[in-house]
Amino acid sequence: MSHEVYKMNGTQKSPVPFKLLYIAHSEYDRGWHSTSHTHHFTELFYIVSGRGAFVLPDREIPVQKNDLVIINPNIEHTEKSNIQDSLEYIALGLEGITFSLPKEDSQIGLFTYQGDREDILFYLKKLLHEVQQGDKDFEVICQNIIEILVIKLRRAKNITVQNNTPQQINQSVALVKHYINQNFREPVTLDMLAKVGNINKYYLAHTFKQDIGISPIEYLNRVRIKEAQTLLETTNFTIAEIARFNGFSSQSFFSQAFKREVNQTPSEYRKQFRCQNAKSKMAAT
Repeated sequence: MSHEVYKMNGTQKSPVPFKLLYIAHSEYDRGWHSTSHTHHFTELFYIVSGRGAFVLPDREIPVQKNDLVIINPNIEHTEKSNIQDSLEYIALGLEGITFSLPKEDSQIGLFTYQGDREDILFYLKKLLHEVQQGDKDFEVICQNIIEILVIKLRRAKNITVQNNTPQQINQSVALVKHYINQNFREPVTLDMLAKVGNINKYYLAHTFKQDIGISPIEYLNRVRIKEAQTLLETTNFTIAEIARFNGFSSQSFFSQAFKREVNQTPSEYRKQFRCQNAKSKMAAT
């Protein structure tokens, strides 16, 4: 499994009011999934290979190679690979812009686009090449390339591109939040997150709390606990296994963190959920 993320330093200028926050190239094994999350900017995902799905609270949208998935701001979602297939994608974070389709509720905010596949992949690979090389003025080139992509989407007869006023979020914070959502199962420290965001760890802690409301490590634990709740509800894994799956160093630390967040131990939470679920089934019959 690999996960490479390249931060934009914010020096690029554009005649249109949107900004490229980051570029990420990710490859995940079969059966992988991120945790459910939202963000205050738009994300574009191009599926390079494999199959998977994007999961919303009320539905699941299958995706495959060459799909371009657009997720508007503040839409709760998670992405996952199939049990049989791995998943490779290139993701872009765009601040200040949204997309919509005619005759479709723009609040849904997630749809796939399969036009001009070769052009889309060509430009995305150029973006990756520029950030990987890091040559002089590479950010200007990256901003110009993403503007070309947006214009091509606007040209499509069924795509409407609109500017919006986003909640301002530090680029390093956006990058770190994205990294946590994708890698919460791995060992993560503040020093690692500071390296991902390419800023001082004390400044990261300050700006992350200012923008998100909690510290980076608190956010990491919340993401892990949210995933643990899902596993407690839907599987028979032991508490120790769930702790290990979600990156906690020990079962006792997991139990302490879970109780602080949920006000119940993991065992109490699982028992209560199953009792409520059984009562609901009985009431339905």
